[in-house]
Amino acid sequence: MGPNPTDRGKRGIKRHLVVDADGLPLSLITTPANVPDGKVAIALLDAIAPIQGPRGRPRFRPGVFQGDRGYGWDENIRATRERGVRPQLARPQDDTHGSGLGRTRWVVESTLSWFNHHRRLRVRYERSEESLLALHQLAAVLICAQKLDHRQAA
Repeated sequence: MGPNPTDRGKRGIKRHLVVDADGLPLSLITTPANVPDGKVAIALLDAIAPIQGPRGRPRFRPGVFQGDRGYGWDENIRATRERGVRPQLARPQDDTHGSGLGRTRWVVESTLSWFNHHRRLRVRYERSEESLLALHQLAAVLICAQKLDHRQAA
């Protein structure tokens, strides 16, 4: 049996992404496809850069941290509360349909789809993790520039 024709035998990756309410990427981590989502949830939260508001000192963390069942481990919920952020992480044991984040999950999904508009990121061609992460960060900068340009035009 040969390589999977869908992904052309390439190594798979996952994009773990934190966005604000408008879909601007705040932090991004890429991992191999076989790494569980919950292992990088707190690293994503800690990777958010300070956000300068209208006055006062910059905020380091958002008010709410949302995630689907892959991120809803008890350790992640506890660590999120310790950082002063309200967790809205779906529990893996919950057997209801969907994650319960349907009205707000589309923001993350639309930002993830913007990454697929960059042909080089659709299938992994890069051998080194550093160059792959650099391409993803460059794509995040382009996404931010495009979204901010649309805000100014409106």
